[in-house]
Amino acid sequence: MCMLIVAGLYGCGAKNEPVTFGSESTSTPPLQNIAPNINSSTVISEENAVIEKGKTIIKGGPSGSTLSGLEPLPPISYKAKENVNNLSLKKLSHSHGPASGGEPHYTVVGFQQTFEKYSGFTFDSKTQEKVLYLTFDCGYEYNNLTSEILDVLKEKGVPATFFCTLDYLESEPELVARMIKENHIVGNHSATHPSFADISRDEMAREIEVFENYLRQNFGYASKYFRFPAGEYSESALELIESLGYISVFWSTAYDDWDTSKIRGKDYATEKVMSRLHKGAVILLHSVSTDNANALGGIIDKARAEGYEFRALTQYGT
Repeated sequence: MCMLIVAGLYGCGAKNEPVTFGSESTSTPPLQNIAPNINSSTVISEENAVIEKGKTIIKGGPSGSTLSGLEPLPPISYKAKENVNNLSLKKLSHSHGPASGGEPHYTVVGFQQTFEKYSGFTFDSKTQEKVLYLTFDCGYEYNNLTSEILDVLKEKGVPATFFCTLDYLESEPELVARMIKENHIVGNHSATHPSFADISRDEMAREIEVFENYLRQNFGYASKYFRFPAGEYSESALELIESLGYISVFWSTAYDDWDTSKIRGKDYATEKVMSRLHKGAVILLHSVSTDNANALGGIIDKARAEGYEFRALTQYGT
């Protein structure tokens, strides 16, 4: 599902409720049963580790055998570091207030100060330019809307990031391959979508590893951008994600577009998004919204008319 999470309550599931994608619960199978073809005990070679060091996007060679046309990447193994600093395990939920006058809400600024300590961000505080970052969360497909959204992005020349779960990679390989081929970023949204405030550090590392290795072997691709499921985290979780070489990406603007039963028209979607834009905004949208799919082209045109530029997450802070 491609989703825009609002105040940490929407996104992939309701707060404090079992997370579901469509009619299927994601709380079940053990990780070791999800991707049996992955040899997670294989540590990436020293040579490749040097090549990958510091990179946020890693791709296999061209003319490969995967759906994306890239050569498979070697699998990687992550070991969770201990919480030696005794960082808080308290569950926190990301939230944000509405932007005003093209500036982020003070709550967003407050979150940014915390996230930056752990290589994360909720908006681009490093620029005074009118830049925007378009992101989606993906757990299941609805009415082929992601394909329509990709069509619009291609037509408008706009980059986006799609934070996917393992289930999405497995069920929608052609769409994932298209995202990669069209130079969008496929981000890590975990394997089974648990609350990272409720699981151990070892389980967090395993969630990240299983997802990444599936991307590596089946798409010849990996990225070091991560989004917490349902926007739930702890300070300990933030540090753990950073220790694995990942950047935690939150958001600074969103609305309740996750509910497929609410169809309010493209004008409604346009007003909600446009009224909340600000410099450096990270926009989170659900592609399960018919309103979003119909409004996206107009939103891009209106934002550009107001002087905004859409950038890829790889351009953050530039």
